[in-house]
Amino acid sequence: MKIIVTGSLGNISKPLTKELVQKGHTVTVISSKPEREKEIEELGATAAIGSVEDADFLTSTFTGADVVYAMVPPHDFSDRKVDLMARYRNIGENYVHAIKQSGVKRLVYLSSVGAHLDKGTGIVLGHHNVEGILNNLSDVDITIMRPAAFYNNLFGFIDGIKKNGMMASNFGANDKILWVSPKDIAAAIVEEIETLHKGKKIRYVASDELTCNEAASVLGEAIGKPDLKWIVIPDEQLLNGLEATGMSKQVAAALVEMQACMHNGKFLEDYCNNEPASKGNVKLKDFAKDFAAAFNK
Repeated sequence: MKIIVTGSLGNISKPLTKELVQKGHTVTVISSKPEREKEIEELGATAAIGSVEDADFLTSTFTGADVVYAMVPPHDFSDRKVDLMARYRNIGENYVHAIKQSGVKRLVYLSSVGAHLDKGTGIVLGHHNVEGILNNLSDVDITIMRPAAFYNNLFGFIDGIKKNGMMASNFGANDKILWVSPKDIAAAIVEEIETLHKGKKIRYVASDELTCNEAASVLGEAIGKPDLKWIVIPDEQLLNGLEATGMSKQVAAALVEMQACMHNGKFLEDYCNNEPASKGNVKLKDFAKDFAAAFNK
C-alpha cells in the first residue's frame, strides 16, 4: 500500500515508518524540516517537505495514497502567541480538506485518552475537537487511536527529583495512570493500517497500568532511589512552577487542567468502558532503563 506518515521522525512516526517499510509498503513521510530528508530516505521512505498547516501541500502529498496516518505535531510550549485550540482546529480542517480533495479512503488519526470529554481536559480538548471535525468525512474509513500517557513524559520529572528528591504534580500518589510506549503505539497503528474495516473505529492503546507511587518505586529503583515518592501538589502551585520555567500561561493552564482530570479519574472513564483485550509489550520497567540513563547523564 501507499501510506502517508505525518509527524516526521518523531517518537511514533520513526518506528512506524521502519515497520511499514519492512513490511513492503511504499511510505512517504511528511516533515517540516528539510534536514530530515536524508534520514527519512535512509529508512527506505520518501520525504515530503512541508507543513500540515498548508492544506494545498497536504492535498498534493495525499493524492494517490491508500492510507494516511495523521497527527497534530507538538507545539512550542514557550510560544505566547499560539492559540492552542485554533491550531488544532486549523490542522484538523486541513486534513479533512486534503482527504476530500485527494480521494483518500482510509485514515488513522492519533488522538488521546480523554478525548471523549468535551470540557475539562486542557490540551486534550484539541483532540476532541479534531475528532469532531473528522466526522465531516464521508466514505472514509477512520481509526481513532487514543493512546495513554507517554512514558517519555516522565523525563520531565528528572530535574525535580534531583532538586527535591521527589516527584510532584497535581496528580500522583495513588492515582491510577495508564502509560504507553511510542513503540507500542506504532505497532498498533500498523495493525490498524493492515486490518480492513468499514466506518469509524476507536482504539485505545496502553502498555502498563500502575499507581503513581508504584511508578515512582519502579523509577526510583532504576536510579538508586528506592524510596522515591510521587506527591500531589495544588493546581496553583504547579501552574506557578510551569510558568517559572518559561512556559506560556495558556499552555501551562491547559496542562494543569489536563492533569487535574487525570487526578479526578474522569480521564480514564471511557477507556475503562472500552478497555482493549491486551496491553503493549513495553512495560515501565523497560522504560526505566532509559529513564535512568537520562537521569545519570
